[in-house]
Amino acid sequence: MARLNVTLAVKRLVRDVAARIPELAHVRVSRILVVAGEARRASRATIRPAHFRQTRARGDAGRKKPLIRVKGRKILYVVTLRPLWFRASTPEQRIGTILHELYHASTRFDGTLHRGRRHSRLARGPYNRKIRRLLERYLAEAPAEIVAPFSKHGIVRARMWLERPCGYYREESYRGRQTYTEAQLFYGLVRMEPPGRRRAPRRKTR
Repeated sequence: MARLNVTLAVKRLVRDVAARIPELAHVRVSRILVVAGEARRASRATIRPAHFRQTRARGDAGRKKPLIRVKGRKILYVVTLRPLWFRASTPEQRIGTILHELYHASTRFDGTLHRGRRHSRLARGPYNRKIRRLLERYLAEAPAEIVAPFSKHGIVRARMWLERPCGYYREESYRGRQTYTEAQLFYGLVRMEPPGRRRAPRRKTR
């Protein structure tokens, strides 16, 4: 039996969410890359913009982000699923986390983040309440086949970076890779478990 491709399940979720939730109708799933990544404090997931906002700030001159292309399409956002998403989240928390990250994206969906939806601008309390309302609305009409994968327990497949892009570089001094494609990605195995679940210790054999 084939293992669940969890990053594909997230992509299907994003497509369905964009079709059902007007606040996220601007999201284009074909421009999002979903990967599994390393832990980052208590984060379950993060969204990384692939472009800098146009600015005249002196320190931004010459800064560029690496180009990411998957199946020939330019990626605008990278959503990274952290270990807590896999190992210490309920199905509802997993879906809510994806909504949380998508809501950070600019409504222009141009590879930048929404200025008014950053945690530095909007306190976590109001932000989380907004996401909770979106989640409740979505789950009330979501198809069972879309949400079912997020209840999965056990080993699943997930896309991962074989070689991860840097955050940004300066053209005048950078000599590394500037374009990333499927060649820098691979499918690895990761375990999904509900919160509090622990594997029973193996008995010693003589």
